[in-house]
Amino acid sequence: MKLITVAGPPSSGKTSMLLRVIDWLKEQGLKAGVVKFDCVASKDDERYRAKGVPVLLGLAGNLCPDHYFVTNIEACARWGQSLELNILISESAGLCNRCSPFIRHALAVCVIDNLSGANTPTKMGPLLKQADIVAITKGDIVSQAEREVFQYQVRKVNARAEILHINGLTGQGKERLGALLAQAEDIDDLDGRKLRFSMPAAVCSYCLGETRIGHDYQMGNVKSIAIPDVSRPEVS
Repeated sequence: MKLITVAGPPSSGKTSMLLRVIDWLKEQGLKAGVVKFDCVASKDDERYRAKGVPVLLGLAGNLCPDHYFVTNIEACARWGQSLELNILISESAGLCNRCSPFIRHALAVCVIDNLSGANTPTKMGPLLKQADIVAITKGDIVSQAEREVFQYQVRKVNARAEILHINGLTGQGKERLGALLAQAEDIDDLDGRKLRFSMPAAVCSYCLGETRIGHDYQMGNVKSIAIPDVSRPEVS
């Protein structure tokens, strides 16, 4: 079975794009399923189910969604194997742009949309930098010049990824992305495999439920911003 990790900011068009790609995979005789990871709520599983796509929904709740992903993906892979899927797609929202739900030797796709702003790619971390494929969506809503500027910004962040322009409404570009998914490496077992990049470091009092603000309540992995001393006059 092939495991594909697909991640991107919320509302970037991941689900619409994947529904089109899965339709194409079905036409090629391949059976695909999806594990949808999100935070509080999602109805995307209903969209997959309506199309006859096997789907699991995992809601992280008060946990970091990518920590929730990495502690559950092995069981999800076993679920996909039990259904004899050819391809299992993990769909996750990289909510902080620093998250990295990508596994070594598992094809990694980052979805980002043209409407997010021309400088958005330069603000993203491993979510974009570590991707094998960058799927740019919503190109029909902006001008050709805006599309080219956005792609240039993506290329500055990730010089090696294949960049595809995908339209989740019309299905434009689904064939190329589908072909790349179909050619991905098979993964039989996730036990002992490694992530491509470390998860965000966050073990502090607020992770453990603290709600009070103040230095006395801050323990663990905390980071302070550099504040200039305004009491000392600057030397010109």
